[in-house]
Amino acid sequence: MSADTPSPLPAADARRLRYGTVAIVLHWLLAAMIVGSLGVGLYMTGLPFSPLRLKLYSWHKWAGVTILLLSALRLLWRLGHPPPALPAPVAAAMPGWQIAGHRVSHALMYLLFFAVPLLGWAYSSALGVPVVWFGVLPLPDFVPLDKDFAEAVLKPLHKGSAFALAGITLLHVAAALKHHWIDRDGLLKRMWPAPRKESAG
Repeated sequence: MSADTPSPLPAADARRLRYGTVAIVLHWLLAAMIVGSLGVGLYMTGLPFSPLRLKLYSWHKWAGVTILLLSALRLLWRLGHPPPALPAPVAAAMPGWQIAGHRVSHALMYLLFFAVPLLGWAYSSALGVPVVWFGVLPLPDFVPLDKDFAEAVLKPLHKGSAFALAGITLLHVAAALKHHWIDRDGLLKRMWPAPRKESAG
């Protein structure tokens, strides 16, 4: 182990510096929803007009509204339950630009969690295509009907913000894997479900 590699944390400190159960569940649920929604979005846009394409568009919209609600819940939870600080040995081993990147990337992800689905909702509203959540709950149109504005402005904004979220997510994953496989500082374990013995303790 090199001098720059932080030593493993004692078990008690590791538990104290872990995220809580609710934060962990919301994190992984949102991650799965976002990856799935991005994948469906990329696939459906290449399909010809068909019942399958219409079905996938509906699923994509339902996922977007769900992501929006989960993001609001996660933000509210985080405001009442601040995340644990970076472990001191990890923070000391990280250059300043990495710590700044950590903070900026998290802030941008939270911004895009809301921006991407809201822009998609606005795009549907401007097109005159209602969003009916899970085919049951019709949602209000909060942008006036304007198909030219939808295609020229809202569609590129929705697509661009979705790609930006995908890019930042990939950087986030790469950084987490670096900490886990190269730095071996246990940082990833803070957001991983606790082993049964540890959670019971």
